[in-house]
Amino acid sequence: MGIDKPDVRFVIHHDIPKSIESYYQETGRAGRDGGEGHCLAYYSYKDIEKLEKFMSGKPIAEQEIGHALLQEMVSYAETSMSRRQFILHYFGEQFDPQTGEGGDMDDNMKNPKPKKEAVEDVKKLLKVISDAGERYKAKDIVNIIKGKTNAMISSHKLDQHDFFGSGKDKDKNYWMALVRQIMVAGYIRKDIESYGTLKMKKEGKEFLLSGSSFMMTDDHSYSESDDKVIGSGKGGAVDTQLVKFLKDLRKKVAAQKNVPPYVVFQDPSIDDMATKYPVSLEELANIHGVGEGKARKYGTPFIDLISKYVEDNDITRPDDLVIKSTGSKSGNKLYFITSIDRKLSFDDMASAKGMEMNELIGELESIVYSGTKLNIQYWIDEMLDEDQQEELHDYFLESESDKIDVAMDEFDGDYEEEELRLYRLKFISEVAN
Repeated sequence: MGIDKPDVRFVIHHDIPKSIESYYQETGRAGRDGGEGHCLAYYSYKDIEKLEKFMSGKPIAEQEIGHALLQEMVSYAETSMSRRQFILHYFGEQFDPQTGEGGDMDDNMKNPKPKKEAVEDVKKLLKVISDAGERYKAKDIVNIIKGKTNAMISSHKLDQHDFFGSGKDKDKNYWMALVRQIMVAGYIRKDIESYGTLKMKKEGKEFLLSGSSFMMTDDHSYSESDDKVIGSGKGGAVDTQLVKFLKDLRKKVAAQKNVPPYVVFQDPSIDDMATKYPVSLEELANIHGVGEGKARKYGTPFIDLISKYVEDNDITRPDDLVIKSTGSKSGNKLYFITSIDRKLSFDDMASAKGMEMNELIGELESIVYSGTKLNIQYWIDEMLDEDQQEELHDYFLESESDKIDVAMDEFDGDYEEEELRLYRLKFISEVAN
């Protein structure tokens, strides 16, 4: 955006930027002459999901940084506090919206949400951060205070402490909002070197001992059907007509193979095809969740359909949307494949790579959904008995969707999310690859 005009009056973001740094730089192009500048941003979490898809082929370390920047952007979009205070705090500056010039310019300050006393919840949150050893990220702290167990929490025996589940009466969004607000208030900080673990500051320790009041506002809540301004908006990158054609073809191929449609290609892969228009098996292999194996097995009729669609509709495919092959989808791929061949414990694999269990499963999902077969039966046998495995096999074979939240609702607490994700891995590996 090489805009060399001092009197720009409006900057409008139709899609949410990838980071607060980008947003700050782009909005700074308005009002450089000292006159008024108006910045309008549309926001929908679907935009974030689209950006996450584009990162899927990058190395894990790069993905982690990219996801962290995106989540900061989500926090900025969904916060109900002073946006100027939020963004200046992000860059290490302090600002008081009540006394500072221009503190009432943004939508949150013009239309403030009611505040409520939350001093006891702040102390509860600070105590969990402190007692857990200041070693965990915000999402981990929220899981701990909500009493939601996972492999990391179990292996660190955090579920055996008194503070585990101490805030289960409130939902996840409430606690995430409170984490952000006490961070801006200066009670805690994110440690960049340890990828965002929460650390107590001197002010937080003092508040834990003697704090008497903290007025909190809930974050904005945006449903999928909402269209809000800073707030929300739709990216419009996916060709919905092509999605329909591709899903019809997927259903036909699945019927021929006698498998559920999602086994052929997942919905995110279909959406990615309808964004990037791959017209060769090489290009299809670089689509989110495909890979060379799946492209060879299922791809030919799909690229034939897309090629004809592109020609019939005179579509110009943007070069920057076609991701070129960079070899392995993950620098860790060979390590995971050989470790599973040696039947290494999943806990040991996660520990060796400095990952949480959900991150390890995400890596394995990327490998399996790209067409590589992984034999994880030895680990499944550690977690589930024969009857449970048979029940889950029948479910995934008959289900129209492989979404874990749908399965969680179906089984109503009979299985942990981790168990469902791991069995889905086994199922896809055996049935689809």
